[in-house]
Amino acid sequence: MSNQSVIVRLEAIEKIYGTGETTVHALDKVDLTIHQGEYCSIMGASGSGKSTAMNIIGCLDRPTAGAYYLDRVAVSALDKDQLAAIRNRKIGFVFQQFHLLPQMSALENVMLPMIYAGVSIEERKERAETALAKVGLGNRIDSKPTQLSGGQQQRVAIARAIVNQPLILLADEPTGALDSQTTQEVLNIFQELHDSGITVIMVTHEPEVAKQTERIVWFKDGRIVHDRLTPEEMLKVAVASV
Repeated sequence: MSNQSVIVRLEAIEKIYGTGETTVHALDKVDLTIHQGEYCSIMGASGSGKSTAMNIIGCLDRPTAGAYYLDRVAVSALDKDQLAAIRNRKIGFVFQQFHLLPQMSALENVMLPMIYAGVSIEERKERAETALAKVGLGNRIDSKPTQLSGGQQQRVAIARAIVNQPLILLADEPTGALDSQTTQEVLNIFQELHDSGITVIMVTHEPEVAKQTERIVWFKDGRIVHDRLTPEEMLKVAVASV
């Protein structure tokens, strides 16, 4: 892979919380490179640093030290407004909890990010309908979240995440609140999005979820201990770390 296709580059990233005796090194000189089109999962025990890394990649948090480049832009140097613009344009987020607004229809929920991006109402509606159709909910655009199952709500959240055509899709435990059948349905959508060229980065603690991605990054004690595990290698590491 060429340098041209690098989407995410973390260089010697540190994240420190607290001072003195209460100091916690959540991330300790982390280096990570993710290329355009990769389907990558981030794993590790609770407290390993994987969620902190996800928050920094998603421009939701700043590193204490080190440099972060997103699509060759030095994100660490940006101010709050610039970070918000980057998040809106270049990153789609999917969380364990769906974060849908209950008073709004599926269509209105998916249209929301485009308001901040300054997209016209006609185009907002058209793109939201297309995104909902892509996740198999073209016939439920007028449904409120309370009228949808958990899996359907997560599909709406995925549609909302991709509607601005982001460079990367960040998913934090996206199947954590779903049963096994619905989990597989949602993972099938992630696979289709990856097949269409979207870079997908997923934090998960579930080996069954991670093994459906192409590359697994394993965190331990704020450091990356395995940078590029295959699903087969990951199962051995998961067993050894229990």
